[in-house]
This record gives sequence, C-alpha cells and structure tokens, in this order.
Amino acid sequence: MRFNKLDLNLLVALDAMLKLRSISRAAEQLHLSQSAMSNALGRLRDYFDDELLSQVGRQMKLTPRAEVLKEAVQDLLLRLDTTITAQPEFDPATSDREFRILASDFTSIVLMPHLLRLAAGSTVRFRFAPLVDDPQRVLERGEADLLVIPREYCSPDHPTASLFRERFVCVAWRDSRHARAALTMEGYLRAGHVAMQPPTGPQQSLETTFMQRMGIARRVEVTTFSFAAAAHLVVGTERLATLHTRLARQYAAWLPLVLLEPPMAIDEMDQVVQWHKYRSQDPGLHWLRDLLHQAVEKMDADEAAAGLPSPGAQPRPGPRADGPAA
Repeated sequence: MRFNKLDLNLLVALDAMLKLRSISRAAEQLHLSQSAMSNALGRLRDYFDDELLSQVGRQMKLTPRAEVLKEAVQDLLLRLDTTITAQPEFDPATSDREFRILASDFTSIVLMPHLLRLAAGSTVRFRFAPLVDDPQRVLERGEADLLVIPREYCSPDHPTASLFRERFVCVAWRDSRHARAALTMEGYLRAGHVAMQPPTGPQQSLETTFMQRMGIARRVEVTTFSFAAAAHLVVGTERLATLHTRLARQYAAWLPLVLLEPPMAIDEMDQVVQWHKYRSQDPGLHWLRDLLHQAVEKMDADEAAAGLPSPGAQPRPGPRADGPAA
C-alpha cells in the first residue's frame, strides 16, 4: 500500500530502526535479513532526502529529521494497529488475548491476586511488568495495555480512572524503641530509615517525593528496589519504613512488626488505571478495567474480614526475630 508515493510497509521498518537505533536489531525484530533492512533504509533515505540514521563511532545516531519522524511514525502505526485489530466484541471465556499491565510490586501484591481470582473462568493471559523509568512512553508505543500508577505520575495525554486511595503508615520492628510509644517528629527524624528507590531512572517513590516537597530530610540508611522488601528490612533493627497501609497491614499480620501513625499528615495516594486514548473503545480493555474495579471491591472486603492490624495495634503473635539492633 502506498500513500503519497510512500510504501507504508517501510514505516514499520522505519519505526523499528528509530526505536532500536540499529539496522541489525531492527531486522531481527521484524524477522528480515539485514540486507533487506538496509535496502529499506536506503529507500527511506531517498524518500525523505535525509540520512535518518548515521554512524557515529560505534553507535547509530538519529538525525534531526528522524527525531521529528520518530513520534509521528509511532503515533500513526499505533492508530492503524488499534483500528485494524479492534474486535467488535470480546468474550473472555474464549479469548486467547494477553493483557500487558505495568504495576509496582505494591499493586501486584495487594490488588492483582484479586484480579486473577475474578478472571479465573476466562482464557485470557496476563503479563505483569514493573513500572519502568518512563512508563508513559511504554504506553505511547503500544507496549503496555494498562498502567496502574499514582495519579501524579500519569500522562496528561491519556484517559485515567481512579481505582482506590491509599494512606501511608510507618512500620517498625515490634521490639524496637519505636514500638513502645507514639511516634513523634523528633523520633522520626532521628531514626534511620529504609526507603524504596525505583531500580531505573531518577523517578522516586511517592512518599519520598512528598517528604522532599515538605522539606523533611529523612536519614535514609537502606534503600531497596521493592516496597515489599522494605517491610522485611526493618525487622531486627531500630529503623523505620514508610509504606502503603494495605501492604504494611498484610506484612504486620505475620512479621514481628508494628504499624505507627506518621508524625506528619502525608497526602493520600490516588492509585489510577491509565490506558492509551486510541484504545478507549477496545472491548477487551473495557472488560479488564471493569474487572480491576471489581478487584478493588474484593480487596477491601477481604481485608476488612481478615481484621488485619491497624496503626498503633500490636501484631498477631509470629516468629520472633532476635538480633542486634542496627
């Protein structure tokens, strides 16, 4: 197919080369020979009267024209893909579709088990992946169906829907000095802290961003890439971790932990689901988003029925973790 004398098949090759900045890797991704990909690049250079990619040392660099084309080509191909592949109906009982969801380990632990139980009668598949440095770009490229993410980190260019609101609590070892009295601001600032730091890029966790915005300088002694790990890492120490309440309550039910009210008012997190604007009418994503809302209701109902620990409450008896305080 041609448009304005351009073979539209070449746009697929161009998109791969601009993303990967490599002729050989683009050829491998599209299951073409390297010579076929080189030929496609030659035809594209002739059409646009521009080098598009040029060798600089050991790397391929995009020309200014290619940088402009990159976003436009991605957008065009995604529009075509969503239009051509869109199905008028979706039946989860017979579909073999795989849904790609980007979410933190917090969301994967507290919410996704409920989603999977609700989807147990379907034949669809799920692929969960971590929130990368720039999840919005992954959504833009069509490499994720949904993001489950704090509203503060959402793209303003795509629709969202609130799933639930989340408070933060402090977590301490039950034999630490913090467990014996209410947590004060002085005690909070004097304590060592375990903090979650996302494994890629400069983006920080939401509670860290809040602390910085409020001018609160924690003495962070341990960083981890996982919210779940932070709960374990305070055991046997005098350190604190500031965690999502739902996650902290789960771990306090079987780890020797106490939950403490923070000495400052921390803004609640608005956890939302976001999808690409071109997929708003996708019946499969309609089904999945509705299932996520049902999963939130089930999550909260199960938590209430379980009677999990609340801030200030003593934990259930569990294995004792002895050892020197750090």
